[in-house]
Amino acid sequence: MKDLYRGTLVRLASESPETMSKSFVKWDRDSEAHRLGDSAPAHLWSEKKLKEFVEKNDDKQENAFRFAIRTLDEDKLIGVTSLWVQPWAHSDAWLGIYIGERDHWGRGFGTDAMRLIVQYGFCELNLRRITLGLHSYNVRALKSYLKVGFQMEGKIRSEGQRDGARYDGLYMGLLREEWDALQGAK
Repeated sequence: MKDLYRGTLVRLASESPETMSKSFVKWDRDSEAHRLGDSAPAHLWSEKKLKEFVEKNDDKQENAFRFAIRTLDEDKLIGVTSLWVQPWAHSDAWLGIYIGERDHWGRGFGTDAMRLIVQYGFCELNLRRITLGLHSYNVRALKSYLKVGFQMEGKIRSEGQRDGARYDGLYMGLLREEWDALQGAK
């Protein structure tokens, strides 16, 4: 088996709360990045509050598997990805990913990180299914998820609102046997 934490463009890493809070403070100032990944209203956090949030949540959730995303060429921290197993009895997890560094958007870094976190989920956590959600206006993310093998499973019409316009919530899933078949095709 290949390295669980190393792809072709990125690697998954562990970072200190200090490092993560510095990056999140910077990324949080990009309201477009926030809107692509979060339906909550944008607001600015202090580095201290973000550090406290990271520390509190890392200690609290034993069913959460969080990783920083670093580039292989520059070893630059560009984002985060996580799996939340809910519940273990069903071997199902929700996936989240956030590429905060705008100059790394649309260049394959997110797709490479997605492949790694899915591999980790199926090979290391022995998951049966991985689920994710996204906003219908996040076309780049949709294309990336399809490349990794996720399939559209549902839509909540008019789920949210941004700038006076309604948008749909999309839900996608990937089953272990579908991922296995894709690995065999490579």
